[in-house]
Formats: sequence, structure tokens, C-alpha cells
Amino acid sequence: MTRPIALVIDDEPDIRDVIAFVLDQSGFEVHEESDGQAGLAAASAVHPDVILLDWMMPQMSGIEVCKALRQDIDQRSTIVILLSARAQEKDIELGYAAGATDYIMKPFRPKELVSRVQALLAQAE
Repeated sequence: MTRPIALVIDDEPDIRDVIAFVLDQSGFEVHEESDGQAGLAAASAVHPDVILLDWMMPQMSGIEVCKALRQDIDQRSTIVILLSARAQEKDIELGYAAGATDYIMKPFRPKELVSRVQALLAQAE
């Protein structure tokens, strides 16, 4: 059985490292990018099963990345989990309106993050 592929796009190296570690330990093949443009290119190259996407990044926000992913026919159905410290209801609504599959507020518990990723993948099968 092949390992599911996760793409982590976050400009904070410490957060990226934590997410990559827990996903790797949970059986995922993990790819990491530090900005939205590189993340979009990686999504086209590796065809991830799930993308964990930070909202607030320089140059290209997670919202912009999510919208671009949803316009790409090859990425339209990819699970995208938006990660953000933005906790206002209007922010969450904006995340879902941009095409996010799920929205997880920072700080998050790593085990909960993995559980939600696994649940979304199971639902998609």
C-alpha cells in the first residue's frame, strides 16, 4: 500500500517541522514548502492527497493559494486544510469560501491535526 502524500505549506519553519514530523510518524509521505508560489508548483508536481496550508504568508496568502488550487482541474478535489491563528467567524467563513475543506485554528494539537487529516482522507475514499 502506498503512503498518502501530504504537502505542508507554511512560512514558519518550526510549525512546518512539527506538522511534517507528526504526519511522517503517521505514515504519510511529506513534502514541505515555505511560500504559496512554491506550494502551488509542488502541488502540481507531487499531486498530494492533502495540503496543509497556512493562511498568513508573505507574497501569496493561503486564501490566494486555495483559490488557485480550486481553479486547477487537477487540484480541484484535493483536500485542503487551512491553518490559521485567525479565529473570527468571518475569517473561518472566508476560508471555506476560498475552497478549504477544513479549517484548523492555531495553536493546534498535533494528534488532533493528524486525526482530522485521516478522517478527511477516509471520507474521500
